[in-house]
Amino acid sequence: MLVYTFDRTFDGLLTAVFDAFALHQQPEELVAEGDVLPMFCDEVHHVATASDKSGRVWRGLEKQLKREALHLIAVSWLSESRELYTPLFHYIYKVFQLKADISTNFSDADVLYVTNTARRVMHEQHRMKQFLRFQKAKDGTYLGVVSPDNDVLPLIIDHFADRFRDQQWLIFDARRKYGYYHAAERTADMVSFSPPSEGSGEVISSEGSGDGGRSPLPSEGSGEALRITFENADALPFDLQTGKLSDELLSENDQLFQELWRTYFKAICIRERLNPKKQLNDMPRRYWRYLTEKQ
Repeated sequence: MLVYTFDRTFDGLLTAVFDAFALHQQPEELVAEGDVLPMFCDEVHHVATASDKSGRVWRGLEKQLKREALHLIAVSWLSESRELYTPLFHYIYKVFQLKADISTNFSDADVLYVTNTARRVMHEQHRMKQFLRFQKAKDGTYLGVVSPDNDVLPLIIDHFADRFRDQQWLIFDARRKYGYYHAAERTADMVSFSPPSEGSGEVISSEGSGDGGRSPLPSEGSGEALRITFENADALPFDLQTGKLSDELLSENDQLFQELWRTYFKAICIRERLNPKKQLNDMPRRYWRYLTEKQ
């Protein structure tokens, strides 16, 4: 049984496809470096990620697949699922092997798995647009903290950049420790409420994907929102567990607005029509942590 291992980046996966054709091999599985190898594995090829190889594979996909199919492949990668590695590798391998667009061949188990994974990610991106709650800092910056199951921030940032074009805000993924900052007017002080002590709150900005390689979504991070991380996540000006800004940074009126929102949420509730099962289906409990009305 032949197994390929790679560095868990999208570039690495595309390089694995390149190597498979260059070596005239068809590995049964693609496994992340450090993960347990499958039983009966008797040969292992370690993929050395190379941007020139991954670039050639991606450009080849652009020639073979429609834009929608490329988008689904890119979105599926944002699931960060280890179970996706092998099906996605086989999917891309078959595109070049058959020299055809197989994106609608749902009788193929790999195509179906990748497509369903992408749909699950897209479903969560819609939920993030609904469930994101902002707090206002004293300097006028709006903070929204989320912790999605999938890495959906690159998919929703354009929505907020368009909707809140004239405001400055930071949307932060507490699980992956990065966020996107948008400023109405670019200034040297990118996030003014970052903690100043010992430089621990210094912002490090970087555009593109968070996997250190080729971005599966070429447009992410470009435009009006800048992808940022912090040097020390422990020194963030907000609590990662609750998403709340520290009291000294929270706007004086924001606590009042939060209370008004909770009061409104309770007022529109019709107890005679309570349906907890449907509420949990529409608003899963795992998202409640950062919802103002559920705190």
